[in-house]
Amino acid sequence: MKFWKTFDIEVIKYKEGLHEVDFPIGDAFFQQVEGNELLEKGNLTAGVKIDKGANLIELTFHIVGKVELVCDRSLETFEHPLDFTEKMIYKFGSEVKEIDESVMMITRDTPSINVAQLIYEFILLALPLKKIHPDYKNELDEEDNELEGGFVYLDDASTEDSEEETKEESTTAVDPRWEKLKKLKNKE
Repeated sequence: MKFWKTFDIEVIKYKEGLHEVDFPIGDAFFQQVEGNELLEKGNLTAGVKIDKGANLIELTFHIVGKVELVCDRSLETFEHPLDFTEKMIYKFGSEVKEIDESVMMITRDTPSINVAQLIYEFILLALPLKKIHPDYKNELDEEDNELEGGFVYLDDASTEDSEEETKEESTTAVDPRWEKLKKLKNKE
């Protein structure tokens, strides 16, 4: 598609050294992504610093702007600010393959790298897990404070520690009335 071509970085034309490219991210960007149901609107800028070396290309993405989210609680839309930095490394090798989530191998004659999918994934990863409208943030904080005295989930290691602490407390601070009851029980 012609739209996605605008997110190509023509690495073959850059000489070794530092270069910068900016990509505007608007509503059209989110509408072009297939299967996108999480984001529909946003106004961001993805600044990409390209550090081209003899054996690799390091891309540093600085994405800043706002996206429109739907509140999980009230279903109202609100703007959420984003400002974050991510890195991606492209190493030169014999084939094109993904080495890990932040390192790709490309051939030396690769003419361009399309960063649209990367930018989209970085934006998704920067979104909060709970999408709460700013008007309801204070209510959520109050509810969290109320729940502090509620349920506590322990793993096996902390259960053993708490049992040992309970035993230590029971041996050190014994109510004298219990001592008398224990004596009566032992006499029978």
